[in-house]
Amino acid sequence: MHLDMDAFYAAVEQRDDPSLRGLPVVVGARPGGRGVVATCSYEARRFGIRSAMPIAEAYRRCPHAVYLRPRMAHYAAIARCIRRELDAISPLVEPVSIDEAFIDVSGLERLIGPPAAIGARAKRRIREACGLTASVGIGPNRLIAKLASEYHKPDGLTVVAPPEVQTFLDPQPVAVLRGVGPRTLPRLQRLGIQSVADLRRRSLTELQRHLGTRLAADLHAQAHGIAASAVAPQTPRKSVSKETTFAADQIDAALLHTRLRALAGEVAQTARAGGVAGGVVTLKVRYAGFVTHSRQRRLAAPTDSARVLLAEAWHLFEHSGLPQAPVRLIGVGLAALSPPASCSPPRQRDLFEAADAQERDGRLADTLDAVNTRFGDGALSFGLAGCAAAGGADADAGGSTSAPRDADPG
Repeated sequence: MHLDMDAFYAAVEQRDDPSLRGLPVVVGARPGGRGVVATCSYEARRFGIRSAMPIAEAYRRCPHAVYLRPRMAHYAAIARCIRRELDAISPLVEPVSIDEAFIDVSGLERLIGPPAAIGARAKRRIREACGLTASVGIGPNRLIAKLASEYHKPDGLTVVAPPEVQTFLDPQPVAVLRGVGPRTLPRLQRLGIQSVADLRRRSLTELQRHLGTRLAADLHAQAHGIAASAVAPQTPRKSVSKETTFAADQIDAALLHTRLRALAGEVAQTARAGGVAGGVVTLKVRYAGFVTHSRQRRLAAPTDSARVLLAEAWHLFEHSGLPQAPVRLIGVGLAALSPPASCSPPRQRDLFEAADAQERDGRLADTLDAVNTRFGDGALSFGLAGCAAAGGADADAGGSTSAPRDADPG
């Protein structure tokens, strides 16, 4: 089974604010900036707006839409609610993004009923527990389940039994197959291949001549309904990153440092929420003409600290030979993720015993995460003003409010 939430970010905003229901809602960058659409409601999609579209184009198509900034911590909390409901149905759940997952439902017929009943139960549990709709597809493998979940959006439920696979696939445009993108689609169309059925009728040898050995074999198998079926619940996350695109190229060090601070806070919070720490700090900087540079630095020990992340990223920015030119985009990330080594069982502290800096920071981080989960990203952040643009280590430990940043949603 593949479960995909319907316009997830926008649906959450409409759920939380009933006055937005029925209106075109766009979640992403602010109009006038250079970011993109993260997602949009189905009302907005009627105007041709779609995910990853430049926000300027979305605004041109629908200037009267409601434009909202993403609240990633809030969405992550709701995603955990969804995951709990899926775990209650099957022990084999593989999240593939914040709003979709594959679920192995084989063997559940005896407990729940036929595939349609299993899908209906998943949709009902999520609607009742989280107040949101999901589209579900069930099939003999991942490809068919994924295509089935897209077949009747929103709030759809499509079951494709093994004998029905070819009937389901053949009429669909060839662009639905994985690996058919902007470069491959025109090549297929020049061969007269418009539908999956057209592709299926071509020999593997002919496809290899035009597409190459690997891509031809993959598309040939998909056209015949052959794909992987394994669900891997323990697939580890490899990295966490956030980036921001500026409305105008920036060279002001204080502004760049402030944005990097906000991004470091988001990355650290995401890492803590996932129960991981990172051993490699990465920095991404894009200049005019989309010239992009990346730098990385390995740490002595893994971290989930916003302070450490900011200090290391700013050091890379200042001392790794980057061009001294206005910046279009800046981003920071953590890689080489692993469970934090500092996890130890809780103990009762003596009334007059002082907390060390590491424990104090951990307790502050837990509080910040709880506040931002409830009230949205940027509601509260570490007071890192002490980490001046030079990247000093003596940061203020207090909390401070901060205005939402113009992060480019990814």
